[in-house]
Amino acid sequence: MNWLEALPKLTESQTPFVIVTLVSVRGHAPREAGAKMLVTRDGVFDTIGGGNLEQTAIDKARKVLQQNSTQIETHTIRLTENASSDYGVQCCGGEVTVLLEPISTIKPTVAIFGVGHVGLALAKVLSILDIHLWLVDSRAEMLETSRLNFPDTKAKIHIQHLPVLDSVVQDLPSGSHVVIMTHDHKEDLFVLEMCLKYKDLGFIGLIGSETKWNNFKHKLLAQGFTKADLTRVTTPIGVSEITSKQPEAIAIATAAQLVSLIMPAHSLVDEPVK
Repeated sequence: MNWLEALPKLTESQTPFVIVTLVSVRGHAPREAGAKMLVTRDGVFDTIGGGNLEQTAIDKARKVLQQNSTQIETHTIRLTENASSDYGVQCCGGEVTVLLEPISTIKPTVAIFGVGHVGLALAKVLSILDIHLWLVDSRAEMLETSRLNFPDTKAKIHIQHLPVLDSVVQDLPSGSHVVIMTHDHKEDLFVLEMCLKYKDLGFIGLIGSETKWNNFKHKLLAQGFTKADLTRVTTPIGVSEITSKQPEAIAIATAAQLVSLIMPAHSLVDEPVK
């Protein structure tokens, strides 16, 4: 399978990969500048010329994947008898530079527990991002299609209507970010308890006052959670510069807090090539 055919398949399956490109060729080489291949943790699609050149590039690409790096890298490889090589000699006489571009195809997940006034406003803001957005509520009317008809939606929205919300937590993908803002403090506490049992979640945000949090802390500690466990909870939610209690303002403040976590920090424009 060539790299163009593999590209949409890897993206659809959310398989991380590295694009390996011959960006320059000096002298003789097995392929011309512009040749590409895609490297995953256990697969290779297309070729940049085979031999030591290709295997060296594959090894470097898989090291990038293993380290979960987002940095673009360039490497120069000589194709002469005297050049050091781990996978046989290539004596074409040239020299090539390969570019490694790591691509993360895994979309972030945000789960909003409680789609009331603030939850709905937050869902509207987050829906314009290319993420998985879980909307969870025990009240069917909060999840009616007419309420969730967001314009310019890029997010893949997952609707979860269940009488007991904490059971949804175990179905969330690893690394999911959770915002808890139901209509019932008991429901909030049940969801929070379940979140603290799962160590692989990301951000855990809880809406509410200092009094609510102090009450929750007392109950959670009594149930055997540690003080270290409680440090995983962010409350109050939202960037501190926005102090308004309007639902839309709280939603924007919380979205701003989440964006730094759910959007890739890597920029092909701003990051220097190494």
